[in-house]
Amino acid sequence: MAGSSEAQIDLTPAMNLEPVALLDWLIVAPVAWCILVGTILLMVRKNTARHHFIAIPAMGVQVLITGALLAQIVINGPTTMVMGRWLPPFGIAFTVDILGAVLAFVAAVVALACTIYGVRDVNSSGRRYGFYSFFFLLMAGVSGAFLTGDIFNLYVWFEVLLIASFGLLILGSEKGQLDGATKYAFLNLVATTLFLIATAYLYGIFGTLNMADIALKIAQSDGTLPLNTVAGLFVLAFIMKAAAFPVNFWLPASYHTPRVVVSALFAGLLTKVGVYAILRVYTMLFSLQREALEPTVNIDALSFAVAIVACLTMVLGSVGALAQTNVRRLLGFLVVSGIGVMLMGVAIGTEAALGGTVFYALHSILVMTALYIAAGMAAKMCGGAEDMTKIRGIYQKNTLLAAITLMLFFAVAGLPPFSGFWPKLMLVKASIEGAPWWAPFSILLTGFLTTIAVGRVWALSYWKPADEGSEDKNEKTELAVTDLVPLVGLTIIVVGIGLFPQTVFELAYQSAEQLVNPTAYIESVFGSEVVE
Repeated sequence: MAGSSEAQIDLTPAMNLEPVALLDWLIVAPVAWCILVGTILLMVRKNTARHHFIAIPAMGVQVLITGALLAQIVINGPTTMVMGRWLPPFGIAFTVDILGAVLAFVAAVVALACTIYGVRDVNSSGRRYGFYSFFFLLMAGVSGAFLTGDIFNLYVWFEVLLIASFGLLILGSEKGQLDGATKYAFLNLVATTLFLIATAYLYGIFGTLNMADIALKIAQSDGTLPLNTVAGLFVLAFIMKAAAFPVNFWLPASYHTPRVVVSALFAGLLTKVGVYAILRVYTMLFSLQREALEPTVNIDALSFAVAIVACLTMVLGSVGALAQTNVRRLLGFLVVSGIGVMLMGVAIGTEAALGGTVFYALHSILVMTALYIAAGMAAKMCGGAEDMTKIRGIYQKNTLLAAITLMLFFAVAGLPPFSGFWPKLMLVKASIEGAPWWAPFSILLTGFLTTIAVGRVWALSYWKPADEGSEDKNEKTELAVTDLVPLVGLTIIVVGIGLFPQTVFELAYQSAEQLVNPTAYIESVFGSEVVE
């Protein structure tokens, strides 16, 4: 016994015995940093006056960390770091490609905008009960979901961000918040259960949950494995989390109930995590990219079903927006409609279509966050009213806010020269080349209906003067710096992408290429020898 215990065991095949490169720590830094800052804010929760002095610089550091990570991935390609030094598939891997890195970076940018806007939007009581702690915990979950290379850990990070989102949603304990949180929680918990079942099923088939390992084993399979069943479970779980038809009703029923800053953060990020999960699992692992969607006997049934879901989601979302008078509920339906546009690119599955989906996701994160902030600022000018029949004369009260909102309306409708035009153009072109006629038609119809919906808001709430009997008719309203800075900053990015889209084009197409051909992703985990 003594001799065997003293024997030297070669751990080289199973463990990474070399020191971790300093730049590799960037892979886990976004998650670790958010957890650390959230913990510090929890420790000083009673001293609410200091919270934003900690939160704003800390989120600025998050932007720098994710920006440095994105630069490293663009230069060096996909990178992997394993936890506990155990090599995949034994150890838990964080694997980052351009898609995960660019989404983590844009998420940090909009989170910084929301952190600044939250200075005035969240009162002392909200900060005392953990607003910023929940905020950073949510960002840890979002960042972890974008950066992990393990499906079970993708589930774990979904759970982390959901727990944090529940706390943010009910912060204030108002009746409307509790009602919205109930609908939000029920559908998301059902989706989480399906996600866990699908993950267990996948582990039962392959004996591993490392995404790169699964991709290799699927490529080497003989075609007899029940992959369509597993893929179907994952797709159902993820479209519920992304708020796609027919399980989309929870989003417009809940996103208008919390504080404006919470709505803005949710609209920008949460559904995009669901879209990211579909891109990562449905496209990269199960290789469901298709040259066409013609409904023949050769068409993959699941791809065709996703295309139908995408069409109904985008059209019904824009129709739902037309029926609303509450501005934040209207914006919730526009979030749903955008999910449908992204899913159409996933269903088509070509590199061009997937590139359009990635571009649209980045655009939607920025624009929807900015629109909710703009809606909150307009409501402040009108005594907190959110119904467009009670919001009047914003143009007369603050011309800058009205001009910025108009630009954001053009962007969300997909009109040039703003950020929404280019991804819709990419998706229309890809759908004309590789899908039935109704795919590009539904995208164009959605843009037309969205233009009408936001035009109606502009005409009634911004351009139309206040009533004659209104006390604040034509009264100029000044906005606080903490309100204007995040809105102006996001709008500048939206306009800049519209005028100079080349960098985002390149990132989107490189992301799509790595999804369709995950060789570099797999090599970063196992090395080129295993892939060959």
